[in-house]
Amino acid sequence: MSFNTEAIQGSYGRCLRSRGFIPRFYALLQERDVRIPGLFEETDWTKQNKALRRGISIALTFAGGSNIVQGSMDQMADVHSREGRAPVDPVLYKHWRSSLLQAVEENDPRATPELIAEWEKALTMTTDYFSQRY
Repeated sequence: MSFNTEAIQGSYGRCLRSRGFIPRFYALLQERDVRIPGLFEETDWTKQNKALRRGISIALTFAGGSNIVQGSMDQMADVHSREGRAPVDPVLYKHWRSSLLQAVEENDPRATPELIAEWEKALTMTTDYFSQRY
């Protein structure tokens, strides 16, 4: 699966310049399924927000075909696996993707349907990888 890595990275940069991007993502995510808020009951939001920023960067780099982040991807997948410290049922990843895509649409002033489709391809590669390692 190929996609426009440069366009997605540019979009992500524009989203990060919007202070509301990450909080909006988490608000959307927690509204999508009744099981999700419980996953964040003990969350240190400062750490979580930093982890998300890093995680998205790693996910986009991974989806772009770079092996440099393989260890980080494996580590994140392990954390969210059945045996990890923050397990995530793979059925919930659709909510993660849709929440992130909506947050991108709302926070990237240059978002287009084509760009969102590129984002979706990249995010699906990541969530499929996590699901396989669950």
